[in-house]
Amino acid sequence: TSRHTRVGVLNNPSSKIREDNTAIARGILAAFLTQNNNNLKSFLSKLSKEETAKSLASGTKIVKLLIPGMDDITFEKKYNTLGLDVIKTHQMFCQEVLKLLPGQMAVMSNGR
Repeated sequence: TSRHTRVGVLNNPSSKIREDNTAIARGILAAFLTQNNNNLKSFLSKLSKEETAKSLASGTKIVKLLIPGMDDITFEKKYNTLGLDVIKTHQMFCQEVLKLLPGQMAVMSNGR
């Protein structure tokens, strides 16, 4: 959040939710919950790159991708304890309430 913008993320995966295919989603959620706005913005930019996704898919641990200045201990603790239920809840909300198809993307806007 800032005076100008607020950002939130809902996950709507198209495949079965497992630990090995939710590293980016869990990283985003953990960052939102533990980091200040500047570090969050930089980390989300890094996570959105294709080479980051490939690196995580090949087995790189997400903590190797943290940026300088991040509260890495708090992030890692949250990331490791963040269950898959929160992603399943996001998925249910997207599909049941927003009527999105699995994997379908949308932008929602709501002014302050």
